[in-house]
Amino acid sequence: MRVMVFVPGNEDSEAGKMPSQEVIAKMMKFNEELVKAGVMLDGQGLTPTSKAKRVKFSGGQRTVLDGPFAESKELVAGYWIWQVKSVEEAVEWLKRAPFDGGVEVTIRPVFEAEDFGKELTPELRAKDEKLRAEVERQRLLEEAQQARRQAERAR
Repeated sequence: MRVMVFVPGNEDSEAGKMPSQEVIAKMMKFNEELVKAGVMLDGQGLTPTSKAKRVKFSGGQRTVLDGPFAESKELVAGYWIWQVKSVEEAVEWLKRAPFDGGVEVTIRPVFEAEDFGKELTPELRAKDEKLRAEVERQRLLEEAQQARRQAERAR
């Protein structure tokens, strides 16, 4: 099963203050453990909400709201996507993360195709699989292009 782990924002992350080298090193070590165990599928930090936008949907109207957003308790400063056997396994991994200071990190299971039951018809399932394959193809293409750009800069 896949889970998404939400790391909350705080005043520092909202101010755009980067973590210390020590904190980055601890997080990198934890991420290395996740990768070696085959748990980590993705993970990133997010910019402050001052650089964010929200789109409000109301009938046919779309309203764009510019950040920053005040509800700091609900803000996400980073995330992971993990592949685990259970939510309990994710909890055990998260207990090892280098957080402190009363931080509350949320783990939420990701819906899988089978969770949708009969509503996800064979036709819709096939379309979903095709879209996921295209996303993966585009991701691999972008990685190859980034590698080429880095190689060119290194010359």
